Amino acid sequence: MSVHPVEPSAAAPRPALNLPRLRDMAARGEKLAMVTCYDATFAQLLDAAEVDIQLVGDSLGNVVQGQSSTLPVTLEHMAYHTACVARAKRQAWLVTDMPFGSYEASPQQAFESAAALMRAGAQMVKIEGGGDIAHTVRFLVDRGIPVCGHLGLTPQRVHALGGFRIQGRDEAAAAQLKADAAALAQAGAAMLVLELVPSALAREITQAHPEMMTIGIGAGAGTTGQVLVLHDLLGLTSGKRPRFVRDFTREPGSAADAPGLSVAQALRRYVVDVKAGRFPDEAVHGY
Repeated sequence: MSVHPVEPSAAAPRPALNLPRLRDMAARGEKLAMVTCYDATFAQLLDAAEVDIQLVGDSLGNVVQGQSSTLPVTLEHMAYHTACVARAKRQAWLVTDMPFGSYEASPQQAFESAAALMRAGAQMVKIEGGGDIAHTVRFLVDRGIPVCGHLGLTPQRVHALGGFRIQGRDEAAAAQLKADAAALAQAGAAMLVLELVPSALAREITQAHPEMMTIGIGAGAGTTGQVLVLHDLLGLTSGKRPRFVRDFTREPGSAADAPGLSVAQALRRYVVDVKAGRFPDEAVHGY
């Protein structure tokens, strides 16, 4: 059985994205589109759809490995999938999650883990946590490793948070999230994922730190960009679909038996709708 590569689009491919280009796009007000990716085939498809940032997420524990959480994912797993994506992608910026247990012990441990992921092809690493890991973020940034933070619902700390629930709803929790965001920005984080936080709070954090690009997931439309898990975007979510997810293989309001979009069309629709401000829709997807 033969396997055929994804055909390139007729248009000339755009130049490869880097951190200065992403910052310029954000400064111009262009929304950034991020999608998780775990293999070479989808890396090509995401490039063809002009997704700006590919995230090798530890969500692969859920959607690839069949785990009930991200906690069993190892550094070796992340390096393997990063290498698969890096070999195929040509245009997008590549971010990889630092998995649970790979950075918490010390900044030196974090550096060694991040170095392994960078050798596998990552261009930036993502770390969950706020002020408690700011010194680790600074340690990495000072050694030439770009860092993306992650606040709000942090899946690696799901047991401590009491489950998958919205974060920052009361005044004290919102103040803590703002303080954590400020600490990460001061430490040099270039990007910050905000997951499951109220739209107004995500917008406030974004406006307070223009030097740090914010990527929302269940955080409203006021962030610098958006991210979705690939499988959610393609309508492959098992169980109840989270409120912030949209199935891009279906036209909004279409009948259940209406023809769906292809994977390539769905990915392109996601990018177009993020950049046009049509996704997320605050009334439908916001908190």
